[in-house]
Amino acid sequence: MSDFLHDCVALLGADQVLTGADCAPYLTDWRGRFTGAARAVLRPANTEQVAAIVRLCASAGVPIVPQGGRTGLVLGSVPDASGQAVVLSLARLNKVRSIDVLNRTVTVEAGCILQQIQEAAAHAGCLFPLSLASEGSCTIGGNLSTNAGGTAVLRYGNTRELCLGLEVVTPQGEVWSGLRGLRKDNTGYDLRDLYIGAEGTLGIITAAVLKLYPQPKAVRVAMVALDTPQQALALLARLQEACGASLTGFELMSRLCLDLVATHFPQLPRPFPKGPAQYVLVELSSSESEAHVTALLESSIGEALAAGLCSDAVVAESQAQSQGLWAVREHISMAQAAAGKNIKHDVSVPISRIGDFIQAAEAALGTAFPGCQVVCFGHLGDGNLHFNVAPAAGASHEAFLSNQAAINRIVHDQVDAHGGSISAEHGIGALKREELQRYKSPVELAIMAAIKQALDPLNIMNPGKVL
Repeated sequence: MSDFLHDCVALLGADQVLTGADCAPYLTDWRGRFTGAARAVLRPANTEQVAAIVRLCASAGVPIVPQGGRTGLVLGSVPDASGQAVVLSLARLNKVRSIDVLNRTVTVEAGCILQQIQEAAAHAGCLFPLSLASEGSCTIGGNLSTNAGGTAVLRYGNTRELCLGLEVVTPQGEVWSGLRGLRKDNTGYDLRDLYIGAEGTLGIITAAVLKLYPQPKAVRVAMVALDTPQQALALLARLQEACGASLTGFELMSRLCLDLVATHFPQLPRPFPKGPAQYVLVELSSSESEAHVTALLESSIGEALAAGLCSDAVVAESQAQSQGLWAVREHISMAQAAAGKNIKHDVSVPISRIGDFIQAAEAALGTAFPGCQVVCFGHLGDGNLHFNVAPAAGASHEAFLSNQAAINRIVHDQVDAHGGSISAEHGIGALKREELQRYKSPVELAIMAAIKQALDPLNIMNPGKVL
């Protein structure tokens, strides 16, 4: 055992320093596309141990890959193949430290599972609104490090908007304790927002103060059928005017998405066995009553039908039916995986240009790769689309993946042409690092590099990710 690992064992205990085959579960990314290597996997129990490990790594020049629930999709939380880095798992930092109901805040450690935080908030009579398909396994540290979005951004914002304060271990092994539950704090540079979305390249988030909200009295869901994304945008505008802050979800799904879910998860509801090309899942929540939110949803959808903005709608009549409609949306990614491999894109464009982007990107892909299938769904209310491309029916999935670079170029060029971003909520990681160099301006890249150099001059914090 090297002196470095011996020191790690002395600090954490032998059972929390994993080597050899014991590291395997921590080295492969969520989708099974890449497996890296590591000197060891280190599992500290608290912030003080994290800081001590970082000081050891800084002294020995050992790179650190911070890791949460390992649900990322851009190779941001797995080490490269060199075997030089250690993986620093935050899984044991999993305590809900405190809940302040009057201040509407919860203070949690980075290894808390998102669902655990949701449940702790609910037990206190509050709502923590961040909601993701992976909420049963992703951790809040990872959510913060990638500025995760999810299905409630339209009403509550990204993870950045839900965070008031952070505790961070710097690349020098010092602890910045910024766990202040303040809505207003104008005392210098906003360090909190610097670390959120940085993917562990500037420091390690160990705890956070998060915003809580009142629990809604009632939630109702409808699924609406329409012909084009442009109609969906018109429906969004109408519902925002009619429903205001009660509109908490607005999810776009193509016909192909629903067909995939029906094929691979036949036990789930199928509201429209046949129908037009696009669908929207609408969610309203009310601080008043179930009767109020039901009447508001039914009247709003009825007016949209009368105005010709949609052709059909199914309104859930119970919580179970609402959950069933959401399950259709949440199983799209799993249905895609069951159908075979595809080329994924997590992009955003200005909401007003979503229809134009979809039309232009689908046309360009159809010309270059005739018969390819676009599985397009996402958070229309905040401009975030999961724009995934699968091979033509019956074609080889493995052979199709060889076109990934060319397909990425088509999609990302269209995103750029429509004023968008090549990463909306998944981050950059290692997977999109070269793409970032293509689409970010030299000025932006230089500023980012200067920040990285200033905070992490030894380049030990998740090297090779983002920049």
